[in-house]
Amino acid sequence: MKPMLPTLLIAVAGLASAGVQAADNAHPASAAPKAVHGVKLASLCDGCGVVSETRSETRKGKASGVGAVGGAVAGGVVGHQLGGGSGKTALTVLGAVGGGLAGNEVEKNMKKHTVWITTVTFKDGKQHKYERDADPALKAGDVVRLENGRPVKHAV
Repeated sequence: MKPMLPTLLIAVAGLASAGVQAADNAHPASAAPKAVHGVKLASLCDGCGVVSETRSETRKGKASGVGAVGGAVAGGVVGHQLGGGSGKTALTVLGAVGGGLAGNEVEKNMKKHTVWITTVTFKDGKQHKYERDADPALKAGDVVRLENGRPVKHAV
């Protein structure tokens, strides 16, 4: 009777997973919203949407290589001064590599910039995110339309 127990457990697990799959198919999880921040999506003009969220974030800048080169030179000089004998070359190389990596990160941090991200929900329920380098002066609940690929306030 013991050999039947594993078979029985597999059969019960299979039936349970089939029930879960049927339940998942009965209620789609991605139903489109009908309103966003009190604005009914059906009342919007074609091509219009509602701002769902606005936020800003700070991002590191792009390194040009100047920081890496400067850091490598400085790190190589320091490594060369610390080493002695055959270790001098190894410390020079390690100092240059470490200085280059550090210099690259310093340059990125010095070129930090802020981006504003606006999430817009359109009439059909689809959401799109738009990024700008300047504050778009939009807040959650604003009705917007796209102009040159960017959301702008729309007079209702």
